[in-house]
Order: sequence, then structure tokens, then C-alpha cells
Amino acid sequence: MSKPKINVEACKGCELCVAACPKKVLRLAKDTLNSKGYHPCELFDPDGCISCAMCATMCPDVAITLE
Repeated sequence: MSKPKINVEACKGCELCVAACPKKVLRLAKDTLNSKGYHPCELFDPDGCISCAMCATMCPDVAITLE
């Protein structure tokens, strides 16, 4: 199964993907900032991900893809 790949530089930390995730395996990386000053999304539990692509569907900046 493919897992979400997050483009850290494109992410603006809006948390729409976090809210859309049915398994709640996404969160904002509190210790990381991208070059724009945003806390990007991170997949903290890859084993819990069911590859549903809801995160990628909800991302307004197309910062998440499934590979």
C-alpha cells in the first residue's frame, strides 16, 4: 500500500489533512518549521495509515501525494 508523502515546503500547516484522516495518524510537526515558518504535517504512525488518500484530497496546497 502507498503511504502519504508530504512536501514539507508546500505545507502551510492548515491541519485540514489532520482533521480528514479517519485513523488520526497525521499531526503538525511541532519541532519542525519549513522555510515559510509553518509547522508542516507529518505522518507519525505509518503502520496505522490505510492509504485512503483523504489527506491528499483535502490538502488545498497539493502538499500530500500517495506513492
